[in-house]
Amino acid sequence: MRRLIAGLTVLAGLASWPWIGAQAAPAAGGAVERNPGRGTNILIVGIDSRAGLSAAEKRRLHVGGEGCDCTDVMMLVHLSEDRRRASVVSIPRDSYVQYATPEGTAGEAPHGKINGAFKIGRGPLAVRTVEKVTGLSVDHYLETDFTGFERAVDDLGGATVCTDKPLRDENSGLDITTGTHHLDGNRALGYARARHLDPPGDLGRVRRQQRMLADMLDGLTVRGALADPVRAADTARRLLGSVRTDERTGMNDLIGIGWTLGRLPADRTEFATVPISHFDHRVPGVGSTLLWHESRARALWEALRADRPITGDTRILPVPETRAETNPAGIRVRVDDAKVATALERSRFVVTDTSASAPAVRPAGPAVITFPAGREADAATLAAALPGARLRSADRPDAVFDVTVGSEPVVVKTVTYDRNVAEGAPVTADRLRCSGSPAPASDTAQHG
Repeated sequence: MRRLIAGLTVLAGLASWPWIGAQAAPAAGGAVERNPGRGTNILIVGIDSRAGLSAAEKRRLHVGGEGCDCTDVMMLVHLSEDRRRASVVSIPRDSYVQYATPEGTAGEAPHGKINGAFKIGRGPLAVRTVEKVTGLSVDHYLETDFTGFERAVDDLGGATVCTDKPLRDENSGLDITTGTHHLDGNRALGYARARHLDPPGDLGRVRRQQRMLADMLDGLTVRGALADPVRAADTARRLLGSVRTDERTGMNDLIGIGWTLGRLPADRTEFATVPISHFDHRVPGVGSTLLWHESRARALWEALRADRPITGDTRILPVPETRAETNPAGIRVRVDDAKVATALERSRFVVTDTSASAPAVRPAGPAVITFPAGREADAATLAAALPGARLRSADRPDAVFDVTVGSEPVVVKTVTYDRNVAEGAPVTADRLRCSGSPAPASDTAQHG
C-alpha cells in the first residue's frame, strides 16, 4: 500500500510536467498530442573547489594544490520534445568565450575561459554564459563538487569503464590496467579528472567522461533504477544528496529527467563535444585556450534549437574524402621518390626525401610501407594516403616509416586529420560505451 501511495504521489507530481501530461493523454483517433516546444535543456557542471576539504580528504581524493573555484566539467543535455532522444554535448573547460554580463554591472562583459564564469558569478552566471554562447535556453541546472561526485557514483552503483591500454595519471590518482573495470566513486573521480594521458588535454578527458556516463546510464537501465516513476524517484532522492540544483529544478523534474533517460535505447542517446578550430589559442593573461570552430559549433547549436539529431549532420562533422585516423604530423616517413615525398608533405607527414639513393631499377609491384611494430594505427593513416601500397611490419629502433616505391604507378591522396573526429565526434551511446561484461565487483575492492 505504501508503494502504491508513493507511486500515485509521484505520478501526480509528474503530471505537472507539460511534456509528460501530453504524452499520457491520447488525442482523438489514437494520436498523441504534443505541446509545442523545443525540448528541455539541462546544464550539468562539476566544480573544481577544495573549500571545506581537510588535508586527509584532499589526499584521499587526489586533489592537492589550489582549486580554481571554477567549473571543471560542463555538459549540456538536450531532451527532445517528444522525449525519444537525448543529446549530451560537452563544453571543454578551456573554451574561450565572452561571458554574460554579471548582474548589477554595466559595460561590455570580459572574455575568458568558460570555466571562469562560475568564479565570477557562480551558477547563475555560468548558466547565462552558456545561454549567451549557444543561443539555447537552460531549463535546469545541476551542480556537484568532488565529494558530491564521489558520493553520487557510489549511490548510483558505481561506474564501468574500459580501456585498450593502461591508464595512469599521478595528478588524479588514476591507475587502471587494460580491460573493463567497475569503479567506485573515488576511482571514478580520478578517471573523470585525468588530463595527463595520451591523448593529453581536455578533449580526450571529455570523451572518457562521456563514455563513463553512457555506461552508467546503461547500468541504471539494466538494474531498473529508472524503469518507472517510483524507482526513478528513489534514484532522484539519492542523487539530491550529492548535487545542488537551481530554484527551477525540484524532485519531480529530476524524476521526469531520469524516467526519460531510462526509457531511451542507446542508439537514441547522442554524445558530442563542441567542435574546436584552434587547440592552443594563446591569450595574454588567460593562457592556452580552445577556440570553437565557428561554423560547425553554430550548426551544432542550431540543430539542438531545432530539436534535430546531431549525429549524421555533416554541417557539424563534415566527411572528408580521405580521413586520417591519426595525426600525420606525428608520423616520420622516408620516401625514395621525390614526387611522392612532396605529395605526402601536403598532408603534413614529416617527410625525408631519400630519392637520391633510390635504386635505378625499381622492385616489381606496388609501393611498400615498412612500419615500426606497434604503430599499426599510424601505418593505416599512411596507407590511406598511398592506396594500394603493401604494409610490412618490422622491429625498428628509429620509429621511422619507410616508403619504397615499386614499378607500379603510385597514387597519393590528400588525407584529412580532424582531431574533433578522434576525440569528440557526435556518436550514439551504443557505439561509445564499453562492450562486454563489466569486471567483477572485487575489482573495486582490489584497487580502491
